[in-house]
Amino acid sequence: MQFVVEHSHPCLPGHFPGRPLVPGVVVLDHVLAAIEDAHGPLGALRLPQVKFASPLLPGQAARIELEGAAPRWRFRVLRGEVLVASGEVARA
Repeated sequence: MQFVVEHSHPCLPGHFPGRPLVPGVVVLDHVLAAIEDAHGPLGALRLPQVKFASPLLPGQAARIELEGAAPRWRFRVLRGEVLVASGEVARA
């Protein structure tokens, strides 16, 4: 799944003024949406491991790679070949 957070996204004015970065929580929201698109509603979740490796700027395309199946998935978010984030999502 690919996504772009546009410059007009409401989270950006405060994160950070003059040099906006896409907040990690917005990246994770796209990861959860990708899992739900593939596997249906998830219910309560845990994030036992998440690592943010490099920033994602507004307007940059990113793609989500998923592995696994319920109750645990591993993910990677990439900007081109650059790792933005990786980790695990598990049902609570």
